[in-house]
This record gives sequence, C-alpha cells and structure tokens, in this order.
Amino acid sequence: MHAEKESVLTGTHFINGDIACCEGLLAAGAKFAAGYPITPSTEVVERFAQRAPTLGGMFIQMEDELAASITLQGMVWAGAKSFTVTSGPGYSLMMEHIGYAAMTETPCVFVDVQRGGPSTGLPTLPAQGDMMQARFGSHGDYSTISLVPNSPQECFDLSVKAMNLAEQFRVPVMFMMDECVGHMTEKVVIPPAEEIDVYPRRKTTKPPGEYLAYETGEDLVPDMAHAGEGYGLYVTGLTHDKKGYPLMNPPQQRELMTRLFAKISRAADELTIVEADGVEGADVVVVSYGITSRVAMRGIQMARQKGLKVGSLRLICVWPFPEKLIRELAPKVKALIMPELNMGQVVIELERCAGGKTKVISVPHPGGTVHDPKEILNAIERGAQ
Repeated sequence: MHAEKESVLTGTHFINGDIACCEGLLAAGAKFAAGYPITPSTEVVERFAQRAPTLGGMFIQMEDELAASITLQGMVWAGAKSFTVTSGPGYSLMMEHIGYAAMTETPCVFVDVQRGGPSTGLPTLPAQGDMMQARFGSHGDYSTISLVPNSPQECFDLSVKAMNLAEQFRVPVMFMMDECVGHMTEKVVIPPAEEIDVYPRRKTTKPPGEYLAYETGEDLVPDMAHAGEGYGLYVTGLTHDKKGYPLMNPPQQRELMTRLFAKISRAADELTIVEADGVEGADVVVVSYGITSRVAMRGIQMARQKGLKVGSLRLICVWPFPEKLIRELAPKVKALIMPELNMGQVVIELERCAGGKTKVISVPHPGGTVHDPKEILNAIERGAQ
C-alpha cells in the first residue's frame, strides 16, 4: 500500500534532520507519539505535535521517558502506528520498555538523536555512544533492528523504512541519529504519496474465537488484533505461549527465544543495508556509519589522492550487523578501518566478524565534534602498510 496523501508534504524542502525524520514517520502512517523534551531530539516531536492533530493523530508529552516508552506501546495495541523520541539519558531510561516491546512483539520506532555522554554529558553536541546500547541495552536476549541515517534526506527515507520494518517483523526498531544529522539543514525531496511504500499493520483475519495472539506462519511473525475489537488479548512480558498466557518453563523459553531471534536472522540478506564505494579491489576499506561516514569520505578522498586503494563501506543498518558481508570481505583486504564518535563500540563486532583474517583498526573519538579527516587518513596509511 502507499502513504496517505494528506500525510505527505510532497516537494523540495530545506529542513533539518529532526524535522525530516518526523515527516518520514508521518508518511509511514504514524498517528501517535509520546515523548519528553530532551536535547537534541525535541524538534522531532515539536513538529509532530504541530502536524499530527490535522491528520487524526496525537502527541502526548509524558512526565518522563519511562512513561513515554510504554505509552506508545499501549497505542500500538489499540491500532495506531507509534513512535517515541529521545537522546542518551532518556534512551537509558527506556531500556526496560524496549525489552518489553521485543518480548511482546510490539511494532514501534524508538528515535535516538545521540549526544555526548555518559550521564548528562554534552547535551548539544554529537556522539555515537549509544550504538551498543541499541543492540544490548535491555536485559536478557533479544534481537532488533537499528538504522543509521547520515543526512536529512535519509532521515526522511529511512524513518519510513524504520516504521515499515517494525510492522513487517513486529519488533521495536531503533532509529539512531546523532546531533549533527539531527540539526543539519539540507535539501530534502519528499516524493508523492503514491511513490512511498507503506507496510500495513499485520492484522489478523481470524475471528475472535479462533485467534491466537502469537500463532505464526512461515515467516515466524504473528498477526495482530487490536484492543476494543472483540478480541481477548493477554499481553505480558513474561515468557508466554501462543495465546499470550504466561508459560514459564525452560522448553517454552527456548521455543520463544529461538523464534524471536530467527525471524530477524532469517532475513539477514534483506537487512544487510549498506552503501559501498570502491570496495572491489581495495587494499583498505573504511567501515563507518552516520555522520562519521561523511567525514570518512573526506579522509578516503585524501588517501586516494596519494594513490592508495581505499574503499568505503557505509553501514545503513548496523543491527543486525552485516556479518556475512564482513566475513567475505576481510580476507580480501589488508585492513578494515572503523572511525566512530565513541571510544570503540561497533568495532568490537567488526573485529569478531573479521575473525583475525585482516587487521582491524579502530579510530575512536569521544564526541563533541567530528573527526579530523587526517585522523582517518593516518589510519588508512597504517592499514595499507
């Protein structure tokens, strides 16, 4: 299906990433958002609060991020596509409910406009310090999806995709922006509604007497029923059976966890979303994501001017990590370079997947600003030796 025409501001705009993200979520069908103001993410929900009431939607400012991160899940079960927005400290508070969304298979989007940390850190300055938290922040085992834009245009395009993936796989999707991308103002082209594909809610066609809340088909993803439509719903964070009722024993835990992981892992090829430039035949490949990928390209250009064979691999979907791609690439190059606006997070996964078949060089940065491209050039030169 396609986006609702009235939700889409078709045309060419000069807007920042936060506003573009909001417009993408609206185009994807979002009708509800809950949040609590926090720099540098507030513009997303400020825009939504302005636009949503004219489209039959609603924004609620909650008393804190804990309340926001569970309120949106109630609205999902009532039938509304929903999201919340925050930054580092608020994201930490939301972790319990991210785990709850994973366990209950509640499709929703968590937008994190990253800033320097830990604690209050650098409220108005960029970092990428929440990337491992996006994958492992909540307790227990769960699998989810994380998209990382590097421009306002991608904030629009990928926020549509984030909502679509949430509905397709019934998972919470992490939309991992950063302060630079969120506050960067660039041209954003919003296409006509009929050119924007929107994944519909996986709504059951079974009558209430036959519906099981967690019965699945071949893709391992259950259909949903909505509260208030005559269905008996039992939604719990406890280990549960196909009815949704608590069934807390090791065999059921194994069955449930295996399915929750498999519905993502079986789609690994579909979720390997990258942008490659000059990787074929390269001696060194720079692996990056978000705002750092734009800085990395400058370092790569400088290296190419010196005659070095350098490629760029930009991760657009960081979680699940493109393990197969990295395992195939590692033996073909002298080194993989990873610059990040953190002290070395996703590089740990890069090292694991490289499996010792090539050098992996981390280029950490504590945040507050972006890398000097010369730092990346220096790492490339070391890797090429």
